[in-house]
Amino acid sequence: MTDRHDRHRRPVPRWRAATVGVLLAVTMAACGSSGGSEAAGDTATTAVTTTAAADTATTTATKPLRILVTNDDGVTAPGIDTIVKALQTVPDATITVVAPKDQQSGQGGKTTAGPLTVTDAKTASGYPAKAVDGFPADTIRAAIDDLGIEADLVVSGTNSGQNLGPLVDISGTIGAARAAAAKGLPALAVSTGAGPNGFDFEASVPFVLDWVNAHRDAAIAGTAPAQVDNLNVPSCADGTKVRGEVKVIATTEHGDGAIKPQDCASTGTSYDNDVEAFNNGFATLTEKLQPVKG
Repeated sequence: MTDRHDRHRRPVPRWRAATVGVLLAVTMAACGSSGGSEAAGDTATTAVTTTAAADTATTTATKPLRILVTNDDGVTAPGIDTIVKALQTVPDATITVVAPKDQQSGQGGKTTAGPLTVTDAKTASGYPAKAVDGFPADTIRAAIDDLGIEADLVVSGTNSGQNLGPLVDISGTIGAARAAAAKGLPALAVSTGAGPNGFDFEASVPFVLDWVNAHRDAAIAGTAPAQVDNLNVPSCADGTKVRGEVKVIATTEHGDGAIKPQDCASTGTSYDNDVEAFNNGFATLTEKLQPVKG
């Protein structure tokens, strides 16, 4: 029997970048506590460090990539947990999780006036995080303004369900990414399609890692555009997998077909927008997602 996760490890995204390095150590860093030393498991940031190859005489210290992760399904949702575990494999990176305390799907870019309540939390697999009692967009304000977290880029998701076409303006996943862009940060909103067997969150992992690796140098240098890229990855039926390269494509304003199972066995080659390409089994990427109209 084929393992479902094995079907998604080798897609060929447009922006695949080769990565070098071996994961050597995971060290936990304190996150905002004022009361003495904490156990590593109680912090909200993990540093993933790599070293040069053994035959390299010297190494040059580089600034780590600082990734802020959020979502709209809540801090304990399986989608964000999958992404956090995947991002821990990124060489020389720190991952900080600040997400809504509860499920906040469909809240778009709503924000809370006044102070926000932030508490310690953990993801489903136990990764330390901060939980915000508010909307997805509030998590960005809480992270940057209230907690003083410094980030080079933001990953929001992965969401339970696709965010295509007219759904983008009601998506809390995208609302959080737009809030990050408004703070001057490049942001990736990532969503996993509702497939015939539910949500295959692992299918999004290669595409997310490719995007992060492709943007890391500019993000660290502070030259990456402060924009939202919207990634949607299908959940395929058993025996099929995401088709070929990610399709960089425009978002349609029409809602027809925006929520339906994806046909990864399709051989269709005609698609004019994100909904059509996605429903034909392709991962889609809309770059420079436009602000909410109105």
